[in-house]
Amino acid sequence: MNFEDFASITGRRYDYAMGIDTHDFELLRSVFAEEIVMDFEDYSRKPSEKLRADAWVESCKPLFLGLTSTQHVMTNPVVKVFGDTATCRMYMQAEHFLETEKGLESYVLGGYYLDKLVRSGGRWFITGVTLKLFWTRGNRDIMKAATLIGQSKL
Repeated sequence: MNFEDFASITGRRYDYAMGIDTHDFELLRSVFAEEIVMDFEDYSRKPSEKLRADAWVESCKPLFLGLTSTQHVMTNPVVKVFGDTATCRMYMQAEHFLETEKGLESYVLGGYYLDKLVRSGGRWFITGVTLKLFWTRGNRDIMKAATLIGQSKL
């Protein structure tokens, strides 16, 4: 693996985080291949799902537009390249905030992302994401409340 591959692959994960946190859904969409497998079972208790990247990005909008703010921090990347495919594992902390009548409430996730990627046209694209959680902290109910708020904004 060369540094260019390492930088491009880790950059996909950083763009993913920045897209969510800044509500730049075009940036978020740009990190993915057309078809993706999303496995958030540790968070949602739902099995992994294969779907179009456009549909997954659209499904994110209500939650992230409804939250007051978020910050996704990624660190300790471990990248492995196998020709035109790769994996990237990064530790993460994802902080989610919602202003409520009680003040600013939060729900925080800690764990890691395991991404699968493919090189196409000289660029790396995420084809699969698995979220593995080590811990959570805070009020998970703000996620449902934020989704309802976000739906009203769309």
